[in-house]
Amino acid sequence: MFMGEYQHNIDTKGRIIVPSKFREELGENFVVTRGLDKCLFAYPMEEWKLLEEKLKKLPLTKKDARAFTRFFFSGAIECEIDKQGRINIPQTLRNYAALEKECVVIGVSNRIEIWSNENWETYFSDSEESFTEIAENLMDFDI
Repeated sequence: MFMGEYQHNIDTKGRIIVPSKFREELGENFVVTRGLDKCLFAYPMEEWKLLEEKLKKLPLTKKDARAFTRFFFSGAIECEIDKQGRINIPQTLRNYAALEKECVVIGVSNRIEIWSNENWETYFSDSEESFTEIAENLMDFDI
């Protein structure tokens, strides 16, 4: 399980350190793709394969299903951690998530997310204000 919040910088070549607590769980190879809310999602291969199977079951005849699948898979890349504990994020993904210098890497159960510091602060502050309401809405899911 991934959890925690870590501050890291991305360099001009698009390399960012993966927190050491996440490296073993991610494994040698893992997938990074466009996430929701203008961040990147990173999945261990096992989790990626489970997600892929679920997305394959979406009906091809539904426009939203096709759009989401395209969005998710077209941005996906397989990553490998280098000897310094970094991954290289392509420019297209850096542009999508507005990753320029200061970044936040967070653990979210079965995945990690990579955020620009600015986007994370905005998202967190906006969500913090409505956290109680969000929690009440999720109570129907037995949380």
